[in-house]
Amino acid sequence: MVDVQLFRRVTGLGRRSSRTPTTGQPTTDAGARCPELASFPLDARPLPGPHGDRLCCEGCTALGERNWAHLRMCLDCGYIGCCDSSPRRHATAHFHESGHPVMRSAEPGESWRWCYAHHVVG
Repeated sequence: MVDVQLFRRVTGLGRRSSRTPTTGQPTTDAGARCPELASFPLDARPLPGPHGDRLCCEGCTALGERNWAHLRMCLDCGYIGCCDSSPRRHATAHFHESGHPVMRSAEPGESWRWCYAHHVVG
């Protein structure tokens, strides 16, 4: 079993701006094409959450499952969900349910963010 950590969003990490029309094409020019990414700092760091030092997909854990590939953290609320390479795709489902467009990788050593609304990485 892998020992990992769960994190929660620090209040005041950022606020969502008004949205711009999406092109559906990924880009790394985040500032020019995505006000949502620009409103969340790249170095935003989460805090320990209710599962202590265990990082896990909240959706999979609620279902009693432990089968996920990579984890993503919502920068609006701190929700931790599994990526689209995982069977349940809870991070994307969280975006569709909540409307929270920006997440970041919750994997050790990764600090990139993704905007679901504009399909932009930054």
